[in-house]
Amino acid sequence: MAKPIVAIVGRPNVGKSLLFNRLAGRRLSIVEDTPGVTRDRLYADCEWDGRSFTIVDTGGIEPQANTGMLAFMRRQVEVAIEEADVIAFITEIGTGVTAADKDVARMLQRSGKPVVLAVNKMDSVGKVDPAIYEFYELGLGDPIALSAVHGHGTDELLDACLSHFPTEPEEPEESSAIRVAILGKPNVGKSSLTNRILGMERVIVSDEAGTTRDAVDTPFSNEYGDYVIIDTAGMRKKSRIEDSVEYYSVVRARQSIESADVCLIMIDGRDGVTEQDTKVAGMVHEAGKPSVILVNKWDLVAKDDKTMEKMKAAIRNDLGYMTYAPILFISALTGQRVGKIFENINHVYEQAGRRITTGMLNNVLADATSRVQPPTDKGRRLKVFYITQSGVRPPTFVCFCNDAELFHFSYLRYIENSIRSTFGLDGTPVRMVVRQRGDEDVE
Repeated sequence: MAKPIVAIVGRPNVGKSLLFNRLAGRRLSIVEDTPGVTRDRLYADCEWDGRSFTIVDTGGIEPQANTGMLAFMRRQVEVAIEEADVIAFITEIGTGVTAADKDVARMLQRSGKPVVLAVNKMDSVGKVDPAIYEFYELGLGDPIALSAVHGHGTDELLDACLSHFPTEPEEPEESSAIRVAILGKPNVGKSSLTNRILGMERVIVSDEAGTTRDAVDTPFSNEYGDYVIIDTAGMRKKSRIEDSVEYYSVVRARQSIESADVCLIMIDGRDGVTEQDTKVAGMVHEAGKPSVILVNKWDLVAKDDKTMEKMKAAIRNDLGYMTYAPILFISALTGQRVGKIFENINHVYEQAGRRITTGMLNNVLADATSRVQPPTDKGRRLKVFYITQSGVRPPTFVCFCNDAELFHFSYLRYIENSIRSTFGLDGTPVRMVVRQRGDEDVE
């Protein structure tokens, strides 16, 4: 059976994200003393009293909001409520029961889902603040005194949630899903692509740049396999990161790259490769992640029969260090070629995990060195004794030689290209390590 889901909901700035991070045991959700910081739904696995379940962090509900960003956020919360087994309704002691709390309570009662009421920011130890009794008027049962900052009351909250779970215990399953990070500058279409892939409005889509601030993980399966789709916040230039929320969004995008198995780098087809695009691609390359370059909004580009090839050439020139990455021209809006994305994901993932025997590598080495002699310096010639593969994801090859200083980077690149021309390794970076006896490795 599927893991039970607990949705954490409430009006803005009552401490939902802080509670989410405490229960998750790591800083997954951006926490900032500013209403509206959390906008999309965030998921994390959690365990309590031997039960595994999923917790969902949501943006603050403004029940009366009908337009703009607040309406988007309310819709996201409504989806979280619909898919939840239990709802943890978070209020806070400092403001008492507000009109917004009453509106949220009525919304939750109409949902018919079990609701656990918690009053947050009760940080004092000892006697319970009698103001907590005001929250009985919400009609949701006994309120739990909670301090998300210090952790007080989280055990009572979780016990109450577990009491509403199905009685059949969850059977743990090993996941073989490929984690796919969707990356790019703000407003390039990342969220639109996520929604197109999932076939539902999974994340907020808006023309306003920077709408997605958190990295959002969504399990997903189709005829090509099992995946976890990560829609990340758009990464801006450092000079444009004006506050800590933007900073943490960039940090989260970097973390998404590190945790991803495959990265989809989105470029706006109308703009071509921009400085931000090179920064994003550089981060993916340095992290050693296999990748696919997606040229989005291709439906909006005025083109002839040569436009696509010109764009490919420009991308290869601007991202010269990623000539291995396949390029796919898509439209997240219309769905053009979106179906081909997963074929490319599976291919580059397989290539990144490919192993090549030492014998086959050294056949390539012998052929390469016979065609282009190793360089010399002051009468001393480089000798490459043999090559072996030391790892995968990315494929990493160690070249043993007589003198690392003679192994010029251009010749190392030549060896790498010889390996690629023989074995493919499409879509993945390759790490080349030079090792001289008695010395440290040199890349």
